[in-house]
Amino acid sequence: MQIYLYNSLSRSIEEFTPIENNTVRMYSCGPTVYNYAHIGNLRAFLFADLLQRSLRTIGNFNLKWVMNITDIDDKTIRDSQLGSSVWLKEMGEQTHDPLKNLKALTKFYENEFLLDISKLGINTKHFYELPHATDYIKQMQNLIEQIYNKGFAYISNGSVYFNVAKWSEVDKYGKLKNIDWDNFKKGHRIDSDTYEREDVSDFVLWKQKKENEPYWDFILDNISLPGRPGWHIECSTMEYSILGLPFDIHTGGIDLQFPHHEDEIAQSKAGYGIEPNPFWCHNEFLEVEGKKMSKSFGNFFTLRDLITKGFDPLDIRFSILSAHYRSKYNFTFDGVIAAKKARLKVQDYIYKLFESTASPEILSIPNESNLRELVFSELANDLHTPKAIAKLFDFIASFPAEKLADSLKNELITIFTLINDIFNVWEINPKKEIDLQIPDEITILAKQRMIAKQNKDFAAADVLREKIKSLGFVIVDKKDGFDIKPL
Repeated sequence: MQIYLYNSLSRSIEEFTPIENNTVRMYSCGPTVYNYAHIGNLRAFLFADLLQRSLRTIGNFNLKWVMNITDIDDKTIRDSQLGSSVWLKEMGEQTHDPLKNLKALTKFYENEFLLDISKLGINTKHFYELPHATDYIKQMQNLIEQIYNKGFAYISNGSVYFNVAKWSEVDKYGKLKNIDWDNFKKGHRIDSDTYEREDVSDFVLWKQKKENEPYWDFILDNISLPGRPGWHIECSTMEYSILGLPFDIHTGGIDLQFPHHEDEIAQSKAGYGIEPNPFWCHNEFLEVEGKKMSKSFGNFFTLRDLITKGFDPLDIRFSILSAHYRSKYNFTFDGVIAAKKARLKVQDYIYKLFESTASPEILSIPNESNLRELVFSELANDLHTPKAIAKLFDFIASFPAEKLADSLKNELITIFTLINDIFNVWEINPKKEIDLQIPDEITILAKQRMIAKQNKDFAAADVLREKIKSLGFVIVDKKDGFDIKPL
């Protein structure tokens, strides 16, 4: 089945075809590991997981999915420095070696991040690589040198900056976002790794060493520049080193579209001479109770916060995936509760597919109601999960599991397995029986009901069924008798 995706570069939905044969090379901007990831961060990773699973399952593509670990930037350095409250709270004793402190802090939060995404149903085995920025310093320096030698970078006060105005003379700067050049001041420079998305400025490629910060030696144009990389250069280097250019798809949150992704395009093309990738896919923001997530609003949540409140990570996953990735998602506790009910309704249907039907009423399903085609056609159209889930529930309502012939149930188990390969929120197994002691009173009533049915005294059988139900149990009729189950 052909897959269509919204491309932020062309601002339109396009047919997706891999550059090379049947392998999709996909890069996702990963976490900055200085603290626990919040649910806004996690939406971006769930979107990337949805995309790569859809490409595998619907498109039948092989995937090389790379997601970087940002283990050096302003935030990681800040929180790894001596006296940081984060260290005192999480890590205990610090050393006087800034690089050792940085690696210890980022490793701690990387492990927490990997644990979080695993709970959310992201299989870490699906990653081709999870590269660390600090392992690619030499390659970053090589790229900076190429950009500098081609005249698109300059040295100032011990740092190296990308010359946006110079680059704009040979190629467009603002491919992902229309730039208001009236606000651009030639020579204005930004040293910070993160800054306002409206700023159009020369951005830092290599940052001058500061006191008590980790640094690497760098010689450029016979000038010694001890320091560390800027944030933007990290992704360009890892993409090129691991996937090669051009690769197929780049994903990330809409907040990274500018300046981070715009700067990646400029750096890669200026230094390597190649446009990095033809497809850019961005997910929209997540809000909480209709507001921007902020600690000051009291609506800032990590996954561990939500688990502490009693929420199942799979319900959170299903809740977030139930909204289209390009629409703003309003996270609410009621929304997660509703998602749980919906998820368990599907789960109960799947359980029933593993049970034999005594007297099936539905012996075939029309071609136009093929569940696989109904769901996959919506997902293949720019990952439209709301429509796909709606089609799934329409099918469940139209074809109750307890009325299906066993041959149809077996076919549907295969289809639900494929659907779950994408959503990954259900068990495709028979329901595990609870080792429950059935009271003698209930067993006696159930046997009396069976005798009443055999004598065709259905009124008495109905009375006994309701009596059993009032005591907290339900009778499930079978060909050879009955089962007793708790409500």
